[in-house]
Amino acid sequence: TKSFGRIAAQTAKQVIIQGIREAERGMVISEFESKEHEILNGVVARIDPRSGTAYLDVVSGGEKSEAVLAASEQVRGEVLTEGQRLKVYLIEVRRGTRGVQVIVSRTHPGLVKRLFELEVPEIQSGIVQIKSISREAGSRTKMAVHSTDPMIDPVGSCVGPRGQRVDRVVTELRGEKIDIIKWSADPAEFVANALNPAHVVNVFVNEQEKACRVVVPDNQLSLAIGKEGQNARLAARLSGWKIDIKSQSQIDEQVEAEAAEAPSAEGDAE
Repeated sequence: TKSFGRIAAQTAKQVIIQGIREAERGMVISEFESKEHEILNGVVARIDPRSGTAYLDVVSGGEKSEAVLAASEQVRGEVLTEGQRLKVYLIEVRRGTRGVQVIVSRTHPGLVKRLFELEVPEIQSGIVQIKSISREAGSRTKMAVHSTDPMIDPVGSCVGPRGQRVDRVVTELRGEKIDIIKWSADPAEFVANALNPAHVVNVFVNEQEKACRVVVPDNQLSLAIGKEGQNARLAARLSGWKIDIKSQSQIDEQVEAEAAEAPSAEGDAE
């Protein structure tokens, strides 16, 4: 190296720096890729006033990176400020020409799942399982849980003593309502549970079309459907079934109409 000229020394320096940067980038990528679909703690560094995208400083395993929280991945009505700490869900790690891009979300249903895993020991141990989640971020979430131990109540485990466990999750989600319901292998029972807090009289299941008709008391119809159809919509997503909700009086009228048509149809046949 003593015989190196200025250009050769400069070239060697650039090659070494480039090699170090590549190694650092590789370490950041491997660290954050191992944390995909996990929760990260971030601090809001800056917010783009035009697009609304927030850029967060996140640290994992000693590696620091900038995370991108797009406006579409932010909870509607949630105001972010620089220096604010918040939990985010890591969707994916992208390798770009400018380096590593960590894409995070506050609206992903996985965020709710991971928050409950942090709060509920029975979920961490595998005794209580989260079967499905449907979420409208900032407004309401429905979560179906199941216990592998008949002696453990899955809903009670998630709610916690005096509601402390679910309250901590609700606080992190800035007051989002969370309905925790009991999962069932029986579609009729599962759909009835999914429409909670509405009381269900009966469920008629059509296996071929994966659809069901739900009968509720007249005074429970608006509760079952929910504001702007939200309760029924979330229940359908949670269960994976199409749900048609009818009141008891609507069903009674339908039965009477069909009964009245039956004799005339027989007369036409004669």
